[in-house]
Amino acid sequence: MSENKHGIDKGLIRDLANILNETDLTEIEVEQEDVRIRVSRVSATQYVQAPVAAAPAAAAATPAAAAPAVPAPRDNANAVNAPMVGTVYLSPAPGSRSFVEVGATVKEGQTLLIIEAMKTMNQIPAPRSGKVVEILVTDAQPVEYGEPLIVIE
Repeated sequence: MSENKHGIDKGLIRDLANILNETDLTEIEVEQEDVRIRVSRVSATQYVQAPVAAAPAAAAATPAAAAPAVPAPRDNANAVNAPMVGTVYLSPAPGSRSFVEVGATVKEGQTLLIIEAMKTMNQIPAPRSGKVVEILVTDAQPVEYGEPLIVIE
């Protein structure tokens, strides 16, 4: 083991970082005896937002009309957020019809989608009745806890 003078195994840290990359997780934590190691990274959605601060120089070089489109911030007050980390599925089985579509009216408790977490399929119900105005995820997409999934108004 490649431990430094503080007893922390650098090889373990590298292994944890590799696990993050292989599994698309954003954070992993391990505790051994009296040492706790947490390895985390910024999610892909946060990488997209970071260049905005450095954009003034790039914006000056290109006309405003040709600047890349930056999505307007969403009002997530009506969004249904992911209650867990996992993989989202929009239909009950591959090739079958989606649970809901944009424009559909849903009733409270109706299944909107499924999130697979730890080999368990979890049905995500509508928290309220209303009209589906936007679906913010794609089928088989990994999602983080609290990530907006569907907007119901």
